[in-house]
Amino acid sequence: MDLSSISLAIAAAVFFFTMYIKVFRRRPSAPLPPGPSSLPLIGNILDMPAQAAWIQYDRWLKEYGDIVHVEVLGKHIIILGSPYHISNLLEKRSSIYSNRPRMPMLNELMGWDFTFGLMPYGTLWRKHRKLFHDYFNPGVVERYQETQQAQTKSFMRRLHHSPDEFLEHIRHAFASTIMMITYGIQVLDSGDPYIDVAEKAVAGVTQAVHPGRFLVDLFPILKYVPAWVPGAGFRKKAARWAAINHTLVNAPYEATKASLSEGKVASSIVAEMISNLSKDHTLREEQEEIAKGVAATAYAGGADTTVSTVQTFFLAMAMHPHVQKKAQAELDSVIGAVPDRLPDFSDRDVLSYTQALVLELLRWNMVAPAGVPHACTEDNVYEGYLIPKGSLVIASSWSLSRDPTVYPEPNGFNPGRFLKDGKINPDMKDPRTYCFGFGRRICPGRHFAENSLWSIVTGILSVFTITPKTEVLTAEMTGGALSYPVPFQ
Repeated sequence: MDLSSISLAIAAAVFFFTMYIKVFRRRPSAPLPPGPSSLPLIGNILDMPAQAAWIQYDRWLKEYGDIVHVEVLGKHIIILGSPYHISNLLEKRSSIYSNRPRMPMLNELMGWDFTFGLMPYGTLWRKHRKLFHDYFNPGVVERYQETQQAQTKSFMRRLHHSPDEFLEHIRHAFASTIMMITYGIQVLDSGDPYIDVAEKAVAGVTQAVHPGRFLVDLFPILKYVPAWVPGAGFRKKAARWAAINHTLVNAPYEATKASLSEGKVASSIVAEMISNLSKDHTLREEQEEIAKGVAATAYAGGADTTVSTVQTFFLAMAMHPHVQKKAQAELDSVIGAVPDRLPDFSDRDVLSYTQALVLELLRWNMVAPAGVPHACTEDNVYEGYLIPKGSLVIASSWSLSRDPTVYPEPNGFNPGRFLKDGKINPDMKDPRTYCFGFGRRICPGRHFAENSLWSIVTGILSVFTITPKTEVLTAEMTGGALSYPVPFQ
């Protein structure tokens, strides 16, 4: 028997032993939530889509109710489709629903263990989260507004010069903003290596974050299979992404550190972090690793995630000229009388329709329609159903955004749904309550992201008019864990 056959035999043995433990020896204390019928041993693996999983989740929620159970090779997946259940579990019972599932492909092979967004819930996670919060909480992000507005103006200049390259300009705008704020690094106008690394890193995590996408996440022992064994192509992919992630974490940090030692660095988050490091060698090492991880998390997230929403903004304005004109009329009424001025953050309270437009952007096509799975750390009986320890718990944000009882004609783009008597309607469900995650795992960079989005949307609407190059545009989105509009002109 050759080595590849031995590896496959070991994997099969582990598989059947695991199934025996999970299926035949377990006596559930309560029934599992309803869901689609499954096959012996493999469960619902054939029902799980490779792309746009949230569409299938939404179908199951409509068919089986607001709590759905599916199983993939012995792994339980719980899908939640109502604010009531999401709040009760991910927020009110956050002490047992704030973990992340073990993802060997991402965290152990690809090197994404640096980001607290994917870390297990615990002490190390709290240290990362606290440091990130120190620099991105609502009271602090105001100090970045000047940089955000300056980068918006640079974006607009590039857009004026080469409008056909607007998708590239959007990515550059967000990357340049977060690099300047986090590391004090001015990126190149084109071909910047930092932007390239961030895009490749996020592309990798978008593929790997899908539950069950790689078999090693279901059977962690497979991480020990050599890369040359047939069927172990995931090891080669992981090695390639790990090299990219090593550069993501270390290259800009070390560049800032070197500049700081030479007295050349601009004011930045990392410069401040380095100056606050302990003099004690052992403590300093831990603090520096946390600082690198926090900075890289901001770098990767800030350089890519809100990009999707701005691309959606361009698409929505090209598809709905009447919405664009109404927002421009409001901006003209507030800003137009003052020459040589763009909107700034002090205008936000009086630009109600533009605020509503931003809310509709967040609802209409979300960056992460299925979110990032939580994991339950102990058996929990809820509403008469057992949610087993280790279950992946997915809050279907997409389903919340498409609830016709809350948002009539939910597939349409209509900022007016958030207004009442010309003001933001406080009784309308705010998409920010679900598009940034839930409980203790809510996105801590959301306030910064909202400010970046506001700056660009208001700046563009004040100066430009967006029209389609083709007669018909459709709101077609990519199907990865992070969803973007399919490229359009």
